Amino acid sequence: MVKQRKVPMRKCVASQEMFPKKELIRVVRTPDNEIRIDPTGKKSGRGAYVCAKEEYVDLAKKKKALDRALKTKVGEEVYEHLREYITTGKLHE
Repeated sequence: MVKQRKVPMRKCVASQEMFPKKELIRVVRTPDNEIRIDPTGKKSGRGAYVCAKEEYVDLAKKKKALDRALKTKVGEEVYEHLREYITTGKLHE
């Protein structure tokens, strides 16, 4: 009998719904207060998850969900990077 692996679930800050971690994008506030997209999910700092769909990014922006989750002001360029990352799958550093 094969043991079922537990799927790590995380809550999207925009929709407040639980999703498998792999379907979400982690945004992290690093210890030196930079806001970064964290595709590995391993960077140190305060993390927040947002669903990998543009409408959720827009919703997170409208509700200031990332600002609250990361306890800091999240600039417009972070949302631009998120949209770009969703459409191209590439990180823009």
